[in-house]
Amino acid sequence: MQEEIKKLIKDALENLNIEVSDFALEHPADLKMGDFSTNIALAIAKSIERNPKELAEKIVVEINRLNADKNIEKVEVAGAGFINFHLSRKFFGKSVEEILNQAESFGKNKTLEGKKIMVEYTQPNPFKPFHIGHLMSNAIGESISRLVEFSGADTSRANYQGDVGLHVAKAIWGLLKKGLPEEHFSNTAKAQYIGECYSFGAGEYETDPKIKEEIDEINKKVYTRDDKKINDIYSWGFDITMEAFEDLYRMLGTKFDFYFLESAMADIGRDIVNDNIGKIFEESDGAIVFKAEKYDPKLHTRVFITSQNLPTYETKELGLTAEKFKTEPNMDLSIVVTASEQMEYMRVVAKAISLIHPEFGNKMKHITHGMMRLSTGKMGSRKGNAITGESLLNDARDAILEKMTDREFSNEEREKVASDVGVSAIKYSVLKQNIGGDIVYDFDKSISVDGDSGPYLQYSYARANSVLEKAQKENILPDPHAFPDEIFEVEKLLYKFPEIVERSTKEYEPHYVANYLIELARAYNSFYGNNMIVDKADKASSYKVALTYAFSFVMKTGLHLLGIVAPKKM
Repeated sequence: MQEEIKKLIKDALENLNIEVSDFALEHPADLKMGDFSTNIALAIAKSIERNPKELAEKIVVEINRLNADKNIEKVEVAGAGFINFHLSRKFFGKSVEEILNQAESFGKNKTLEGKKIMVEYTQPNPFKPFHIGHLMSNAIGESISRLVEFSGADTSRANYQGDVGLHVAKAIWGLLKKGLPEEHFSNTAKAQYIGECYSFGAGEYETDPKIKEEIDEINKKVYTRDDKKINDIYSWGFDITMEAFEDLYRMLGTKFDFYFLESAMADIGRDIVNDNIGKIFEESDGAIVFKAEKYDPKLHTRVFITSQNLPTYETKELGLTAEKFKTEPNMDLSIVVTASEQMEYMRVVAKAISLIHPEFGNKMKHITHGMMRLSTGKMGSRKGNAITGESLLNDARDAILEKMTDREFSNEEREKVASDVGVSAIKYSVLKQNIGGDIVYDFDKSISVDGDSGPYLQYSYARANSVLEKAQKENILPDPHAFPDEIFEVEKLLYKFPEIVERSTKEYEPHYVANYLIELARAYNSFYGNNMIVDKADKASSYKVALTYAFSFVMKTGLHLLGIVAPKKM
């Protein structure tokens, strides 16, 4: 419809002998002001020496003459020269029919068809807890993956994990001191125990010089692989934590296609640096550095190989990027989602890569997210422990379980619904805001089924599903042609979904979808509260049922794009 209106405006201007290359066409914030609005008359009036309001009125006359299919009910001039478009009842009936015909494919587009895109996100490290930053990265990365996939891209999901480094040595030292957990412990309990051993080792490393030496020695042995006892603990701990991460990925709805490990990237990156000494990199005080400010004054010098001949994170990122493009030949775009504190060094790495591989220069995108803090200011779980991504998920699930009273659920169903709703509470809290900003997370608001929350969206979908079940029992079939004269607010939002998806994908910003879904859910709940939808005595009931089907399709698809499950009942 947007393109149709733009063409009408262009044709009207052509009839008035006015040429324009492009202009804005937007949705007014207040639906009473129409469905589309343009400021074209205000934008061009001065350059052609015309009064904007008079020009707008002449444009409207031409548009009304050209409007043959009557999808537009009314065009009017507002204010100093805005032109507002009110879509017709016929249009909204057709849009509901289109949604019913396309069902969960409504909103799909081909803007990225033929493109191969890899999205790297989450990046938890074996031997360390899965923290809130990993949860944020996962929510954002999964949603972006689904958006580009929905827009036609051949999409792969990647995870880069630090399987070597001081954090591993700290955990192994802790395990050596505390001993391995009992064999009968669950995998989750074992992973939590490893996290506790890491925290113990990390604390001692900072306070006791003797222990620092012991951990540094373990760190060397992790790299050299020449100590059987340490190798055995390493292999056991690696497998346990990686399996625990997989349990979390299943809960979060993510399945990775590729796993890249830091240990494997070090040598690849080192070879790239060594091959480019004197060209891109140079020696400085025994280290190998990249003086990025030579190529961009906004950048700075970074060390890629230390004076002890050890590769830095930057070098491993070089190796990772090369390995990604080797793993997925002819890749069009490599997207990386990380916390914002990695922005500066990643920009330096990107510059180095673009100099070594110019063909990769415009095929890399780094998306950074802010930090999350609790609205209470306390960074602790309900059980009093230091908060992790896993404990936050478990707290949300447990709080939902406490609220569930429906006896129709089996215990297994209750656990599944509570888990899905708990995940939605956290994911929505992350995705409803611009990616780059910090987030203040309010636990109680996030799990509420009223207001601005993920559970509210799921509850709205479940409510629509119960209406449809009732309609099926009453044998009222959906009919998009049996519309009443009244146009409902929910109709004025449903047709916009493809535009929202396209914008979210283009800007890599899931918050457009999240905010749209809240507005849509509120409109549907208002429609539900003010209308008897299933009513055999009402001639328009079949249309109201059709409208409910349309809402349920769009809500389910929108939730999917946010990485959120749509439960049929709650």
